[in-house]
Amino acid sequence: MSEVRLSTTSYVVLGMIALRGPSTPYDLKRAVGHSVGYFWHFPHAQLYSEPDRLAELGLLALSVEDSGRRRKTYSLTGPGHDALRDWLAAPTHEHFQMRDVAELKLFFNEVGEPGNVTALAAEQCAQHEKRIAVYEDMVARFGADPAAAPRMITLELGLEMEHAALRFWRALTAGDLDALRRERQDRADGHPRPE
Repeated sequence: MSEVRLSTTSYVVLGMIALRGPSTPYDLKRAVGHSVGYFWHFPHAQLYSEPDRLAELGLLALSVEDSGRRRKTYSLTGPGHDALRDWLAAPTHEHFQMRDVAELKLFFNEVGEPGNVTALAAEQCAQHEKRIAVYEDMVARFGADPAAAPRMITLELGLEMEHAALRFWRALTAGDLDALRRERQDRADGHPRPE
């Protein structure tokens, strides 16, 4: 197993099957779309090819329907479970990666028209408000379910990141990045701003 290279997508597949049980590629695509797809983006076509590769490596077991659509269903094997657990236990030294087109456009803003930043900020405020509403709806629907508690931790991180981005874009819209800097310094000094 040590010479086999598994990608992050490999672990997404192993993890989703570990959480939800035997799954078809379509099941995986739907499950990812309602969960990790909010913060880990990759071509979903990989969810149709990666399970076969993992089955060839002995990390997933494959069963195919005898008739009809001949759907493929994958389940986790002992070695697959071990590989997932080893990955989860290994330290993560990488800093999180952010691929934000809005931030990229903001970086190059001096090349564009003066009103571009204002329009970009307004659009980003709306986008972050919409995502916050989606996440808060998830909290309302699943937050009281003890079985969902381990995954709600990730949702809390998502909410914090969305609120931080919204604070930035609102400050930019208001032309008051200094206020944002003061708030950040107050938090660093242990003086949270009054609500």
